[in-house]
Amino acid sequence: MGTLQSDGTYLVAREEIEAFRRDGFVHLPGLLTDAEVTELAVVYDRFLRREIEVPGKDFCDMAGDYGRDPSDYSIVNVMLPRRYHPAWQGNVLEQRSSQVAAQLQGDDMELDYDQLLAKQPFKDDAVFAWHQDMAYWPDTPDTRTATIWCAIDDSTVENGCMRFVPATNHETALRPHAPVFGGRGESHALGTELLPGDQVIPTPIRRGDCTVHNERVMHGSGGNTTAGHRRAYILAYRSRDTIVTERELGFTHSHNDA
Repeated sequence: MGTLQSDGTYLVAREEIEAFRRDGFVHLPGLLTDAEVTELAVVYDRFLRREIEVPGKDFCDMAGDYGRDPSDYSIVNVMLPRRYHPAWQGNVLEQRSSQVAAQLQGDDMELDYDQLLAKQPFKDDAVFAWHQDMAYWPDTPDTRTATIWCAIDDSTVENGCMRFVPATNHETALRPHAPVFGGRGESHALGTELLPGDQVIPTPIRRGDCTVHNERVMHGSGGNTTAGHRRAYILAYRSRDTIVTERELGFTHSHNDA
C-alpha cells in the first residue's frame, strides 16, 4: 500500500495505480499525519465560521438551493479556498497531493481547483447525488483528472463517506445528468441515476487518508446521522494544457462564473 516516506514524500504502490486505472478510484492510507490534519483543520474551521470571507455562491449548500440560510446548510461547500486565503497556498496537502497526482496521471498534472465540503451533524439530507465530475466541466481534448479527497475527520458510512460505482470510468459515454434542485441558477448540484447491476462500494476512510478518483467514475455520498461533522478537503489535478483551455473559456470552477 501507499506509504509516507521519512522525507515527507508519498509513494503510491503499483497495485494502487492499477486499481485507480481499473476502477476509477483508489483509497490511499496515511496521506497526512494526525498533526498535519490538526494544523489544516484550524484554517478549515475558520472558513466554516465565516471568519475568512468567501463571496457570492462560492460559499453555499451542496444539499440545497443557493437561497438556503447558512445556519441551515447541510453540506457546507467552500469553493477555491486557496483563492480566498492565499496563505494556505503550498500547504502540506497541496504538496503531498501533487506527488500522488503525478504518480497516477502523469508529470504534467497541476492543481486545477480546491474545495471544502463539510457535512453538518444530524443532517440526513446531506446527500451528494450520484454524479460523474466530467458532467460539470467543459469538454477538453485531455480529460485526465486526479481528484484527491482527504478526510479531515474519520469518514464513515454513518456520517456520509464516499461511495463509488467501480469501472464506470470505462463506459463509452457519460450517464445523463440533470440539476438536483431546479435549474443551475438555483443550485449547483447535478445528479444521475444508478442502473440495474451497478455495484456500489462504500469507502470509509480514516482521518488523514484520502481517496483519489478520476473524471468519469460515478460517485456520491449519503447523509450524516452522527453528532459530528464530516469534513473533507478536496484538490483536483488536471493537465497543464487542460487548465489553460478551461481558463481561456472563462471556466475557473467558481460558482460565481457566468
